[in-house]
Amino acid sequence: MADQFESLNKKHIDFIQQQHIYFVASAAESGRVNLSPKGTDTLRILDDNRAIWLNLTGSGNETAAHLLKLNRITLMFCSFERQPLILRLYGTAKVTHQGEDGWLEHISKFENTMGARQIFEIDIEMVQTSCGYAVPFYEYKSERGTLDKWSEKKGQSEIEEYWQSDNAESLDGFPTGINDSHA
Repeated sequence: MADQFESLNKKHIDFIQQQHIYFVASAAESGRVNLSPKGTDTLRILDDNRAIWLNLTGSGNETAAHLLKLNRITLMFCSFERQPLILRLYGTAKVTHQGEDGWLEHISKFENTMGARQIFEIDIEMVQTSCGYAVPFYEYKSERGTLDKWSEKKGQSEIEEYWQSDNAESLDGFPTGINDSHA
């Protein structure tokens, strides 16, 4: 029931663009595996083997730390409303922080960037689709405005302070690289 592809095709890209939520998984060679839900229009497909994900400020920064230790990432999309399908992107990723080469080019592809922490450029090595027959139906209502309100209230300088105090290390004590770009 699963099919594998070397790159994205138009059908895959159309499916990804219809989803309101996706999941990002990463792990270092030791410690905890991280799996995080993502949304709010934070993903762009650049071509058949590359995507960028705008990582907004959150309570943790696990993916950045994991990629510094072991560069591998998986993104998963699943249909909750339409014909069942699960689509996974397997690959590696490069993190770009504000002020680094490539930041302005990538950030210009997103409308709402308040609280933008990093952009991950994902090199897709394999695409896998599977049936998704056991995934239940859920109805999308709307995006949450909570993170935008929190970010606006804090402002950029307080957000950067938050990165230093709360986003500099993973749960397992691995550095995230945020201090290197915002020290």
